[in-house]
Amino acid sequence: MPPSNGDQDVAVVSQELPAEGKVGTEPRFGNRVLSFEAKADEGGKVPFRVVYRVTRREVKGEAVPAMKEDLAALKKFLEADALVPVGGKPLELLKGRELPGNQTETARVLYDVVNGHMRYSKEGTGWGRGDAVWACDSRFGNCSDFHSLFISLARAQEIPAKFEIGFPLPEKRGAGAVAGYHCWAKFRPQGKGWVPVDISEANKNPKLRDYYFGNLTEDRVCFSTGRDLELVPRQDGPPLNFFVYPYAEADGKPVPQEKVEKKFSFRDEE
Repeated sequence: MPPSNGDQDVAVVSQELPAEGKVGTEPRFGNRVLSFEAKADEGGKVPFRVVYRVTRREVKGEAVPAMKEDLAALKKFLEADALVPVGGKPLELLKGRELPGNQTETARVLYDVVNGHMRYSKEGTGWGRGDAVWACDSRFGNCSDFHSLFISLARAQEIPAKFEIGFPLPEKRGAGAVAGYHCWAKFRPQGKGWVPVDISEANKNPKLRDYYFGNLTEDRVCFSTGRDLELVPRQDGPPLNFFVYPYAEADGKPVPQEKVEKKFSFRDEE
């Protein structure tokens, strides 16, 4: 379930579920999870529909105040994820570079390194898993690949960095389908609040390269934070690489994503 936070306000307008739904909060990142258990209909399907009303805001990193946050809570944003190492091959991109002492300035160097090293493309296979080492080698990918590489480099410099994922919305107001997910990253310099970056959008729109370091447009809805997620209730399958699409299990086994029919749409209100 998309959260209400400093970037957006979320309210549930309606739910059409085949069974009673329960909302849980996973303890590591605080993501809220709507779950239910139901039998398939005659067509072998378990349909459901949820409508949210979301008030979205442009995020300006410089305006984010420094917040008191427990050091233990920040520690997880310095640790490796399954596909995001801290150290190793990604650090080869920094060989011969002298990084600034200021963490915000260092993050800008890392942002530019990733943007210069990679090209936004969904060609072939391998992209879209958010594999930092693969992104380092391939030099192309989608938003998850760009930001996994950035997060790997930031954490290696002891800069807390986190992964957020949701859905993009068109700049032009109206209504229509949402084709797929979008993700971005945030880092937290010492003594300051979380600062957003969207390197894949900067790569696609070079004129906005400076904007997307520290700012996000309002044209997005965040659904979850973090990687290697354990849901509530805990899924029988392995931790989720990231969580934005509906996840289903049947007889204790994950249902392949290609068998989960999904449709997302939006309508702007005046």
